[in-house]
Amino acid sequence: MQESDPKLPGYFIKPSNKDPDYKTPIFRQPIAEESEISNSLKRGNLNELIEPEDTNPKPNPKPVVCARCHSLRHYGRVKDATVENLLPDFDFDHTIGRKLVSTSGTRSVVLMVVDAADFDGSFPRKVAKLVSDTIDENSAAWKQGQSGNVPRVVLVVTKIDLLPPSLSPTRLEHWVRQRAHQGGVNKITSVHLVSAVRDWGLKNLVDDVCKLAGARGNVWAIGAQNAGKSTLINSLGKHVDGKINQLTEAPVPGTTLGIIRVEGVLPGQAKLFDTPGLLHPHQITTRLTREEQKLVQMSKELKPRTYRIKAGHTVHIAGLMRLDVEETSVDTVYVTVWASPYLPLHMGKTENVQTMLEDHFGRQLQPPINEKRVEELGKWVRREFRVSGSSWDVSSVDVSAAGLGWFAVGLKGEAVLGVWTYDGVDVTLRNSLIPQRSQFFEVTGFTVSKIVSTADRASNKQHQSKKQKKQSERKEAVSDSLPSPDDADASSC
Repeated sequence: MQESDPKLPGYFIKPSNKDPDYKTPIFRQPIAEESEISNSLKRGNLNELIEPEDTNPKPNPKPVVCARCHSLRHYGRVKDATVENLLPDFDFDHTIGRKLVSTSGTRSVVLMVVDAADFDGSFPRKVAKLVSDTIDENSAAWKQGQSGNVPRVVLVVTKIDLLPPSLSPTRLEHWVRQRAHQGGVNKITSVHLVSAVRDWGLKNLVDDVCKLAGARGNVWAIGAQNAGKSTLINSLGKHVDGKINQLTEAPVPGTTLGIIRVEGVLPGQAKLFDTPGLLHPHQITTRLTREEQKLVQMSKELKPRTYRIKAGHTVHIAGLMRLDVEETSVDTVYVTVWASPYLPLHMGKTENVQTMLEDHFGRQLQPPINEKRVEELGKWVRREFRVSGSSWDVSSVDVSAAGLGWFAVGLKGEAVLGVWTYDGVDVTLRNSLIPQRSQFFEVTGFTVSKIVSTADRASNKQHQSKKQKKQSERKEAVSDSLPSPDDADASSC
């Protein structure tokens, strides 16, 4: 923290001293309810109007924060993007990793926070491998009664309010445990499905963490950027007796810069630490601008958008991902898109994908926003998946892109799918998270969205201006070809 140079990290402005009564509301009492003026006041005795001084003024509960945090809290963006480049990178292995693998010291509880709507993209595989290796090495000694620090893994799945309410919690927990095991976690102490916005599951999470940490344990909240760690910890403060200083939370990747010790959540000498979000380069959101991230990030309950298509057709999710149905053993395949409702979709023939790329990426299909960003995001690569299913009524498999969403595929037979997205974005084939699909099917072409309608209006204006220009040029050419009045007079002579 420093208050000398606004162009360097940690700059803050020291709050000015204000009168403690500067926000005191004006007391307005109706005239009919006013008490009569006392005789002592009539005689000029003003002592009863003077309030006694407060010998114990209440301290200001709001902490002093830097300009960056103030801007993130109130405006949802960093104050100066150029200062972000001066901030040091967070070295997870050096600061936290060696504490987790240590066999001495207090007990460690790893609060592994994962986004329900982007489970595979936000799952911290590196942390999972580190913790699992430590458990394998020390569990044998711990079972024999020897001292050892075997970390307890508490998997917290946040933002479950984004999933449809028809999804069974039991089925969701089974699916989460299966995906976590495939992600590298060999032993999970407990799983909690929570929503900080709706206040779901937080009380049970607090009780479980307090029990596992004991009187002196360390709890490390770890997760990918924007997985919701700071929001979760702020919400936990409502379920404890103590008060915690509100952590800065904003929909901006990298909001938390360093390890923050959170007071007032755990009893005794147990400590809770909020850590910086882990950078996952395989998430597509890491290469998007802030305006593009607003369209991609899921902030409302997901709604299915389903297509009933045949081989030789393609479904686009904005200009970020597409699925080609290349071969099928059946006539029809059901493809359901689970992604942000702000992302426009398009379904058409695969033979027209080059035209879509040239004419509609950056316009009707956003993000990317504008045509220049298409090249900046990188090269498109294809991945092939062979899928099978036993029913058309439900989705059998998901093809998910980290940070974006997923295609849910339902069929009674086999199919070959070609999935395209930008190079470096992680694409995963998995069991279906949400088997249900929409009962109303999308039609061929663009989905109705604000982005598409705005692009259509701009395109229509452009075509109309070109048409008017051609008409004016045609009129000028006709007028030039007609003889002038002077020429007519000359010819008559």
